[in-house]
Amino acid sequence: MTTTSPPTTGRAAQRRRTRRAIVDATMALLARGVEPSMAEIATEADVSRRTIYLHFPTVDQLVLDATVGLMNVDVDHALERVTSRDPEERLTVLVAELYRSMEPSLPLGRRLVKLTVEGVPSPDGTPRRGFRRIAWIEWALEPAKDLLTPTEYGDLVSALAMVIGWEAFIVLLDVRALQPPAARALTVHTACTLLRAALPPAALPPAAGPTTRRRPRTGAG
Repeated sequence: MTTTSPPTTGRAAQRRRTRRAIVDATMALLARGVEPSMAEIATEADVSRRTIYLHFPTVDQLVLDATVGLMNVDVDHALERVTSRDPEERLTVLVAELYRSMEPSLPLGRRLVKLTVEGVPSPDGTPRRGFRRIAWIEWALEPAKDLLTPTEYGDLVSALAMVIGWEAFIVLLDVRALQPPAARALTVHTACTLLRAALPPAALPPAAGPTTRRRPRTGAG
């Protein structure tokens, strides 16, 4: 199956930048202890309230996205300290850091997924959330990007987005009854398996990584 990755320039890119500016402005207000209104957020982001409503149908969803963003600042800082150029090692660190923030905030994650499911689709078809997650996945894959065609790379980013994040975490807990440590190990294993399946054989390291060791049984129910 052939798919194409979303456009990275033009109107779609501008929309993502505007959305990120709105979320960042809301995060800044929350960090200062302000329970922000749409007017305050618009002033902080230097956009109109109408522009905010184009991206976020409700203040609740915007504040929730910003709250999650504040929680994930530690993930950003952890990734900045990584020096490895091995995409498997990067994926392993990314999953570990994400689980560190997701485990204690599961109710918040459930609410975020609920708001996403119930939300109104974007008028131009761009994603409603997940921009930070995609940026992290692209960071992990950056050392291997040139080994893949644009379509292969886009497909790999999409595949990893299905197994790294709130949705997959909730499925593993609720549908498979895994404990967080087992869910984390399975997520790392699956992410690295997808990576190795996508890379050309010549680019694969010797068989000695998280995807080649025998994975312990997780005791799923």
